[in-house]
Amino acid sequence: MENIENQIFSSYQRNPLLFDEIFDQGGEVKDVYAKLFKLYGEHSINDYVKLNDKAKASFFNQGITFQVYGENETKEKIFPFDLFPRIIDPQEWKVIENGSIQRSKALNSFLWDIYHDKKILKQGIVPIDLINSSVNYLDQMIGVDPPGGIYNHISGTDIIKHNDGQYYVLEDNIRCPSGVSYVICNRTALKRALFGVFNHYQTHTVTNYAENLLELLETVKPKGVDSPNVVVITPGMYNSAFYEHSYLAKTMGVELVEGRDLFVENDFVYMKTIRGPEKVDVIYRRIDDAFIDPLEFRADSALGVPGLFSAYKKGNVTLANAPGTGVADDKAVYTYMPDIIKYYLDEEPILNNVHTYHCSRPDELKYVVENVEKLVIKPVDEAGGYGISIGNRLTRDEIETVRKQVKENPRKYVAQPIMSLSVHPTYIDDSESFEQRHIDLRTFTILGKDREFVLKGGLTRVALKKGNLVVNSSQGGGSKDTWVLKE
Repeated sequence: MENIENQIFSSYQRNPLLFDEIFDQGGEVKDVYAKLFKLYGEHSINDYVKLNDKAKASFFNQGITFQVYGENETKEKIFPFDLFPRIIDPQEWKVIENGSIQRSKALNSFLWDIYHDKKILKQGIVPIDLINSSVNYLDQMIGVDPPGGIYNHISGTDIIKHNDGQYYVLEDNIRCPSGVSYVICNRTALKRALFGVFNHYQTHTVTNYAENLLELLETVKPKGVDSPNVVVITPGMYNSAFYEHSYLAKTMGVELVEGRDLFVENDFVYMKTIRGPEKVDVIYRRIDDAFIDPLEFRADSALGVPGLFSAYKKGNVTLANAPGTGVADDKAVYTYMPDIIKYYLDEEPILNNVHTYHCSRPDELKYVVENVEKLVIKPVDEAGGYGISIGNRLTRDEIETVRKQVKENPRKYVAQPIMSLSVHPTYIDDSESFEQRHIDLRTFTILGKDREFVLKGGLTRVALKKGNLVVNSSQGGGSKDTWVLKE
């Protein structure tokens, strides 16, 4: 390997047991990273610190923050961002993109089926008890036909690269997948700090997400509507992803509203404006099912719109994503994804599933309870990395606590082998040097009527704590700009 003394990678320590994204097994820089490695290596660590501070200031000035919910307090933090990007070559991206589309389409067919004919349940391919016991299965959605036939308009697929160099899906997110605004802001921050590096690579844009989202949302407009009025509904400024809600509304050129800004009359939805009521046709919602309509779900909800679900059932407004989609991103349903893909699409899965033990099965529960220290234990209905237990990081007492929790409520938990996520050089403030850190990738797929779009980049999330495998921002993770190269 070329001499990197006095350059920013000089103190980088490579663990040969981990799959490093930029170094091969022999310690040589992989071809796709060669130019980038050289360009970054021309900077001193002091230069890099200044650039890193500049990027942080950019995020702070734009209000790019997220909320972390602790036991005693809620904190607002600047989203941690690393200036050294991740590169994905065109061939690898093709696999990721096609696999993400395949999963999104299969999940959409699955949702249609379980709220209509229930064929996959009647044939025993997916256990009916699994669906009936899901807290995210909505009886109110049975027989409801969503406009355009789409349930999961926006899907987030969490993907890792394992030590074997293969991509695996960790989980599917189709309730309210978040993070896409950070993808775009990462790109903007990197261009401001190091614009010159983009002259050396042909990279796909990520700034076209909003226009594609709006275009595809307009394809699922209610019948009889020519030019749909689209809005984004948010729980408000104290929500952890409020920055994203406001960013997407602004970049799509549509109104950002709260529940109190809308009302229903004669089963149509209207927005209050200074010019009088305006009819609303498509609502991109960032409010959970339970809170969207106090007349149908939680009566104490002040976030939703009374009568909204009735208007939706009558086909007078589109909700994206559709209510009840959360049943399909239940981590217990994930176990059956290969079967779901084969059943609805008659295709082999393009992306690998991680072997998953579902604790509601007695034999698998026994194995999990006896092998907690070798497994990652996840609640089936949590998001943001909350509630995850990584067995080899637990004390004896913590292992016993997890065993007890799992035995008391087996349906609530799944377990997976501890996968070794690939690592990427990441600048660490405390040491003022680059170190190996585990990463994953969240892709964003949009389904419209007879159309789909995958953002060519996605969100590379970084576990900033050494050795940590949980990459979520709520658990102390950060992110990188993700470059998908053009062919």
